[in-house]
Amino acid sequence: MFKEGKSFAIFPVRVYHLEVEGLSSSLQAGFTVSSKSFKKAVDRNRIKRVMREAYRLQKHALNALLDHKNKKLCLFFIYTARELPDTAVIKEMIYLILKRVISKMDEAPSSNS
Repeated sequence: MFKEGKSFAIFPVRVYHLEVEGLSSSLQAGFTVSSKSFKKAVDRNRIKRVMREAYRLQKHALNALLDHKNKKLCLFFIYTARELPDTAVIKEMIYLILKRVISKMDEAPSSNS
């Protein structure tokens, strides 16, 4: 995914995405936070938990688009900032990220047309 996929960043999150075949669902996501930036596992887990929840609440539009276009997508979110984020900031960043991924998927030609 990191070699073949494409990436972009909307601070404080870097996103890798790759269209793949053979997934059980149309959308899969992974989340990570650097242990170099956050020494305490409690802090890393909190950031990942907030990112996962924001993603879970906002992924439905992307999932519907992928189902309509009959495509499967892997996403990987990397939190890159060095300070603990506010929940509202993460929710806004995930919203902007998913909006950008949706616009990229809309630009791509559909496989069932």
